[in-house]
Amino acid sequence: LFLAVCAVGIGGTFQYGYNVSIINAPTQHIHKFLNETWSSRYHKELNPDLLTFLWSVIASIFSLGGLCGALIGGSMAIRLGRKGALLMNNIIAILASILMGISFPTGLFELLIAGRFLIGINSGVGLCVQPLYIGEFAPKHLRGGLAMGTSIFLTGGILTGQIIGLRELLGGEKHWPLLLSSSCIPALAQLLFLPWFPESPRYLLIDRGDELSCAKALKRFHGSSEYRREMEDIQRECFALDGEKPRKPWQLFTDPAVRWQLITVIVMTMGQQLSGINAIYFYATYVFEQAGIVAEKIPYVTLGTGVCECLTALSCGLLIDYVGRRCLIIGGYLLMTLWCTVLTFSLTYQELYSWVPYMSMMCVFAFILSFGLGPGGITNTLTAELFVQSSRPAAYMIAGTVSWISFFTVGMLFPFIVNGLKQYCFVVFLLECFFVAAFIFLIIPETKNKSFLEIKKEFNKLNFGRNA
Repeated sequence: LFLAVCAVGIGGTFQYGYNVSIINAPTQHIHKFLNETWSSRYHKELNPDLLTFLWSVIASIFSLGGLCGALIGGSMAIRLGRKGALLMNNIIAILASILMGISFPTGLFELLIAGRFLIGINSGVGLCVQPLYIGEFAPKHLRGGLAMGTSIFLTGGILTGQIIGLRELLGGEKHWPLLLSSSCIPALAQLLFLPWFPESPRYLLIDRGDELSCAKALKRFHGSSEYRREMEDIQRECFALDGEKPRKPWQLFTDPAVRWQLITVIVMTMGQQLSGINAIYFYATYVFEQAGIVAEKIPYVTLGTGVCECLTALSCGLLIDYVGRRCLIIGGYLLMTLWCTVLTFSLTYQELYSWVPYMSMMCVFAFILSFGLGPGGITNTLTAELFVQSSRPAAYMIAGTVSWISFFTVGMLFPFIVNGLKQYCFVVFLLECFFVAAFIFLIIPETKNKSFLEIKKEFNKLNFGRNA
């Protein structure tokens, strides 16, 4: 099981975290490349506004690719299987790496844009299919911990990108094309290791009707002595679905039996993206400067934020099946509300006392720790648990679409929010965190150690009231 999670994660959410992270290091070098390419092609200087626009396209086209990946990820998982979809997804990553790698020697910045779009598609598919696959092969009592592999590999990708992007490694002027094309390495690693593992047992039995292959897969994943209990659980779910085919996303919106599950996933996904985590990263450099850290050393201090995320994802993975989902995610949002409050005050009175900048720095790390311990990791886990087999791929398509649209919207609107509200932007985020925590407390039941059918019955009380 552990090796399967590693084989799935290295080419899945690791790619998302890695490619979000590495684009920051070569910003100045890409600006120079755009200027030189434009001058040699059109024999005139590139207009500063057009330069800003081209850079914005290179940075943000990743989000558009991610949205497209989320929209096709569920369909790929149904047609090719969970494992097949992930293997095919690596072809997209390798093609993207080639395009980004040859953009500089060929002098075609358009290839850089195309490569970023394709690696966005790869990340969107990975974010959709990886938690789907892990959630389906994990045993009930370990499902939360194994599903946290999604978050662990995502944060591991961010940290790896921060390290590889240092100017002493591949973040320098000579090596930045290698940095952008290095995303082919995780893709090749997954193509090498993932074929050794079976397809999702639930997919084999419920979607394909292949009971023999399902039993073989369960023996590989759970051991020949332990697989029978899980097999019975899958058979019960198969019987309850009564041959129902995988559903389309729009069918979920019209089905009262999944109304509150869908509302929950949309609220949690938007809450995760709009929680203020992007604002924290935006303000981190300013906070570190105010604390007296030299500008050249700030990239190394920023590594501390990546280490924080990794540690909390690992901690959450160890705690989730003991403490439960509700406690961790509600606690995470409430702690984020607290740190937003403290940070608003500390940034407002930054100049008054010499110790206040250090308080701000502590809040940055505490907020990241709180995010990783709750919303950062558990949102994807709960999405897998709230739906039965026929609805799960469509639910991930909807969650992925909401996530990428929110991610893009935050990227577009955030500079205006910060310019308008300054440090008081954290008041908006603390209110959002508090309301999401209240929603989860009132609506979501605990899903620890429950089968997918048992969780469905819990939600039937909300969806149908007394008629449940």
